[in-house]
Amino acid sequence: MQTDTVVYIIISGLLALVLALFQYIFKSKKTTKIYWFLAFLRFVSIFSVLLLLINPKFDKMSFYDEKPNLIIAVDNSESISYLEQSDNTTRLIENIKQNEQLNDNFNLKFYTFGKSINSTDSLAFNDKQSNIALLFDRLSEVYNNSISPTLLITDGNQTYGYDYEFMTNRYKQAIFPVILGDTTTYTDIKIQQLNVNRYAYLKNKFPVEIIATYNGNIAVDTQLKITSGNTTVYSKPLNFSKSQSSQIVNLNLPANRVGVGSYRAEIIPLNNEKNTVNNVKNFAVEVIDQKTNVAIVSDIMHPDLGALKKSIESNEQRNAEILNSVNFLKQSNDFQLVIAYQPTNNFRSLFNEIDRLKLNKIVIAGTKTNWTLLNQLQSNYSQEVTNQTENFQPSANQNYSTFIVDDLNFEAFPPLQSEFGETKFTVPFETLLFKTINGTQIEEPLLSTFEINDRREALLLGEGIWRWRAQSYLDEKSFNTFDNFIGKLVQYLSSKQRRSRLNINYESFYNGNDNVKITAQYFNKNYEFDANANINIILSNKDTDKTITYPFVLKNANYQVDLSGLEAGEYTFTVKTSDGTISKSGELKILEYNVEQQFLNANVAKLESLASKSNGKAYFIDNTDSMISDLLSDSRFATIQKSSKKVVPLIDWKYLLALIALSLAMEWFIRKYNGLI
Repeated sequence: MQTDTVVYIIISGLLALVLALFQYIFKSKKTTKIYWFLAFLRFVSIFSVLLLLINPKFDKMSFYDEKPNLIIAVDNSESISYLEQSDNTTRLIENIKQNEQLNDNFNLKFYTFGKSINSTDSLAFNDKQSNIALLFDRLSEVYNNSISPTLLITDGNQTYGYDYEFMTNRYKQAIFPVILGDTTTYTDIKIQQLNVNRYAYLKNKFPVEIIATYNGNIAVDTQLKITSGNTTVYSKPLNFSKSQSSQIVNLNLPANRVGVGSYRAEIIPLNNEKNTVNNVKNFAVEVIDQKTNVAIVSDIMHPDLGALKKSIESNEQRNAEILNSVNFLKQSNDFQLVIAYQPTNNFRSLFNEIDRLKLNKIVIAGTKTNWTLLNQLQSNYSQEVTNQTENFQPSANQNYSTFIVDDLNFEAFPPLQSEFGETKFTVPFETLLFKTINGTQIEEPLLSTFEINDRREALLLGEGIWRWRAQSYLDEKSFNTFDNFIGKLVQYLSSKQRRSRLNINYESFYNGNDNVKITAQYFNKNYEFDANANINIILSNKDTDKTITYPFVLKNANYQVDLSGLEAGEYTFTVKTSDGTISKSGELKILEYNVEQQFLNANVAKLESLASKSNGKAYFIDNTDSMISDLLSDSRFATIQKSSKKVVPLIDWKYLLALIALSLAMEWFIRKYNGLI
């Protein structure tokens, strides 16, 4: 309490005392007990009211016990059941939940992980992949500011993601791995890795790299075979020993037929080999008969150019080359699409050449664009020339019907900079992205597409698209979503297909552990997105003739169906609306491969290293009693008594109000009873 407040309280007490004595003792000239008692009551009333006016504040201390958290993270991937550890894991979870001492000393928090993280203790051991690094990444967001030792119940085999061994730099908790599996070493040969491009070009050869590894002590001989259907397309003998435990095989296979070609790489198993699943890997290559060449033409240097080139070339079917306007004229016949970046005074000949060759193009305008010239070079649109710039943020048009646009969270992207002023179109166009200024969307296009005289064009009114690619990486930890967006724009502009009311987006083939998702967009007769449509996909397995129908589910501005549970095989499909008036068909192939069945043992070394780096300890599943005992006796995880100080103003003390009411009531009653009123 401050000194000033104490002084005010003392003054209030003296003032209350003087007033009470003046009224009942000095003024009445009587000193009986009743008058002294009435003076006391009046003193209490006046002093209490003055205290409320001063309203001093007091510190209120409270004490409570805070138990540490105990995080139990359980591997829910298929490898656990494949290593025959699912029953042991289930029993361990039940023992932890029923252990009274653990419940008394910890707040138990259960999570399961595979490809994603779930806050639950329900186990099915059916996840196709496991990402342990993602688990620590998510837990660090919640528990880094608390005491939360972590039980990691897993075999330690991660199929994708960052190396979890080094996640202790971010996750600041003691980790206690419970190792599922054993350390027995089995003789085993496997295809450790197979590298191949997704696409190849007709009448060329495509490279294949196979890394084969051997785990054993004696020299063995086997054979590598690659087959396509019933035909063996490659064969090579392999020799392994304890000193030569791996081999890299590089080969080239011919691409003689357009379409998806499926292949099977197999190392002939040894007689005593326990796991033969990892001896085989299926792969596929899509053979195409042409490659799209894109010219990125600019007379200025800008980071947008590199971002566009990287995005375009992320798809092996496309090649991008950065040229100035003079060099483009020397090789203009080599390209199917031109990106004219910020046209300047030298672009007159470029536009004439594009018109002569009837090439499709993308025009990207920015702060260096010569709009006076650009307005003269074409008649499809015109820009008001103000010689002022403005920052425009993107806003997606949900009714864009030309091709499927993935949800990139455009509204959170950095703004692009371009000429301030109205852009007027003289031809029909579709807006893919609207301009947004200071959070307000205006009905002007930032990115638009249009078709005129059998040619397709796009206009982007802003420079700085490299920031979009960078933001996409920050959001997704990958450039894929942004690169796919640019890829679809390039694909549309380099294609001659007519616009359709039903658009489908899918891959020709999927690996067994991939997410098999197909997206679709459906538009009404006015080419406005229809969010109330009923769309189904009818799948037919070519080998079994089994037919399955799945409904599409609306998600943002797309319809989506998840086919990840399908068994491997070749499928034909038809996507159609409920009334059957519009439909599209296609084919896809799902390759047989289960990455979770590639492991024979738990990754003991990595789990022990993880425990050591985090100041924890590793345990095998058969030794969990000592684990529980160690957790309970570890002084780092003791229950802590904490105090909480709360500043409480006197006006919140209800008893003081009751005291004022009581003293006033008693004073009135005594005065009334003794005839003093």
